[in-house]
Amino acid sequence: MSGLEKPIPMLSTRVTNLRGNAKVPGDKSISHRSLILGALSIGKTKIHGLLEGQDVIDTAEAMSSFGALVEKHQNGEWTVDGFGVGGFAEPEKVIDCGNSGTGVRLIMGAMSTSDITATFTGDASLNKRPMARITEPLNLFGARTFSRRNGKLPITVVGSTAPIPITYKTPVASAQIKSAILFAGLNSPGTTTVIEKEKTRDHTERMLQGFGAKIQSEQTSEGNIIRLEGYPELKAQEIRVPRDPSSAAFPICAALITEGSDILVPSIGLNPTRSGLLATLKEMNANITFENENFQGGEPMADIRAKFSPDMRGIDVPPERAASMIDEYPILSVVAAFAKGKTMMRDVRELRVKESDRINAMAQGLKSNGVKIEEGEDWWSVEGREIDGIDGGGLCETFLDHRIAMSFLVMGMASKRALTIDDSRPITTSFPSFESLMTQIGANFQKLKQ
Repeated sequence: MSGLEKPIPMLSTRVTNLRGNAKVPGDKSISHRSLILGALSIGKTKIHGLLEGQDVIDTAEAMSSFGALVEKHQNGEWTVDGFGVGGFAEPEKVIDCGNSGTGVRLIMGAMSTSDITATFTGDASLNKRPMARITEPLNLFGARTFSRRNGKLPITVVGSTAPIPITYKTPVASAQIKSAILFAGLNSPGTTTVIEKEKTRDHTERMLQGFGAKIQSEQTSEGNIIRLEGYPELKAQEIRVPRDPSSAAFPICAALITEGSDILVPSIGLNPTRSGLLATLKEMNANITFENENFQGGEPMADIRAKFSPDMRGIDVPPERAASMIDEYPILSVVAAFAKGKTMMRDVRELRVKESDRINAMAQGLKSNGVKIEEGEDWWSVEGREIDGIDGGGLCETFLDHRIAMSFLVMGMASKRALTIDDSRPITTSFPSFESLMTQIGANFQKLKQ
């Protein structure tokens, strides 16, 4: 998103009685990994239900730059003709990952143990995010990394000519760090080991196994230990991407705080490393039920029904749950504002270094709409004002962050006065159909002229 483009403010007005099926797009995490693993495989990988948001499109273009044949077909299916493990070609141009922290970190990991050089950049938001947490373990494999401005993008990665396997204990709970290391380990001899204190989303492990890698996970007193054998021959797969639980959070939470609402969000992935928000909402007394529970491709799925919940209460969110819902804290804070009592969120330092400082971004926007907030370096709390207790009327800055933008638009749906966000453009990075889907179930959004 270029700084030369004009922001597009959007107004969200109070509504009632949300109804219908909210068919959210494909899972972003699985979409990124499908493209990367397809490129690292031999043969043609077919992908159904790929999230066609800008973040994922940028990853698709990156895989093309490294030598894979990536094609979108008329039926919405995507195919990736891969080059196999270690088959990366040196790109002719800078790899621009836009706003995607997941994309850039996973791709850097995947190419870092090949004898090529690549330079990575992103938009203004991505170029402010920390990358040392990725480059430090990649350097241990034998790669060399060069950056501007304190380890941030743009970064040039000179891949290792003679990679060595590593054992690495992640300093923070991050599926991106873990995944980057595992992808680097594919083209390294021997066994690469990752130790994480708290188990993070495990899509990478599940998908690597599905593509034919030898990978094992073990829960020990030291933490979750993942071991990957190097130099596998990954084989092309057919992938059906489940619908994204992080995107599903927005229509679900909108229904909970909007009078008279009853919506169904079908075919949502319920991977236990991603479902922390749903457990938290149920503990807050939200009216959420699971229907048609099943498994697809080893991943649990269900249709989620969400109904208006006027008697929700604030809770102390278990800190150990943070890794399984880190992207959902912004929208959780909106729900907390409509609950009774205080909701406390601890061990969430990672929110400070997402697309924006999400604690600060949400705190500013909530305060501008009459909600009391307290915060520390790795915690924050929201004092609930109960259903029908939010004045609204504020202008909320999005800081080029898609989840901040969508969270405040949902808040406006249940506030007494209309709420405005300063820029709706970031939403396209992860949820391009957000406006149309939410409007279909009953939202009232309006783009404003500058």
